Amino acid sequence: METMTVIFIAVAGLVLGSFFNVVIYRLPREKSLMRPPSSCPGCGARIKPYDNIPVLSYIILRGKCRKCGQKISAVYPAVEALTALGFVLVFFNSGRALGLEFFAGCVFTSALVVLGFIDYHHQILPDAITLPGLVLALAYSFFRDDLTFRGALVGAVAGAGFLLLVYGAYFLIRKKEGLGMGDVTMLLMIGATLGLTRTLLTLILASFAGALVGVYFILRRGKDFQFALPFGTFLAPAAFVAMLWGERIVRAYMSLYRR
Repeated sequence: METMTVIFIAVAGLVLGSFFNVVIYRLPREKSLMRPPSSCPGCGARIKPYDNIPVLSYIILRGKCRKCGQKISAVYPAVEALTALGFVLVFFNSGRALGLEFFAGCVFTSALVVLGFIDYHHQILPDAITLPGLVLALAYSFFRDDLTFRGALVGAVAGAGFLLLVYGAYFLIRKKEGLGMGDVTMLLMIGATLGLTRTLLTLILASFAGALVGVYFILRRGKDFQFALPFGTFLAPAAFVAMLWGERIVRAYMSLYRR
């Protein structure tokens, strides 16, 4: 029975991931998410239902449009596969039960996937996702055992407040913006969902990963220190890790000081 449940969750993740591809492409361009139907960005041919099966169609078509042969970005199957994997991991982490914790985790995961990829491509984090995510996270806190409404507020304010301090300090020193306000609103959503401790862990993980990638681009790609990295793309996976394994990571770290 559990195997069938996992398969169902994975398929649901693949299907929703296919829709998230539409959101990632159209929302930053301020296009309708419903119309027109999906089409090839090269020749404009409408994508048939049998060519729109998540991941599978990409493999069958070898990553190309059936009509014009133009290459299709590997981002599309990646979004679908990551969404499915994320949902399955949330299921196992939420006691293997299809309860409120599972569905809330899937909503949060969905927001992270969409925000991470939009920021990667466009370096923006739409309020249309972060602000409703914040509201849902605060509302969800009334039904949680692990986080109170006050704890959600503290997490949101602490996460966003830290980035605002960084934003202000960088602006005073360099006389220009170093972070976008979208990062701040994304941290509001993350903080309200994860609480203070796991939000701080998210910031540490995202900053460390961003620093590593930044050093790579400077040393290997010839970029200078003015090169901008989309911080939301690092916040998204860091927040997902903190949601699933944050408490264990923090406990393992703290145990180092009890010896």
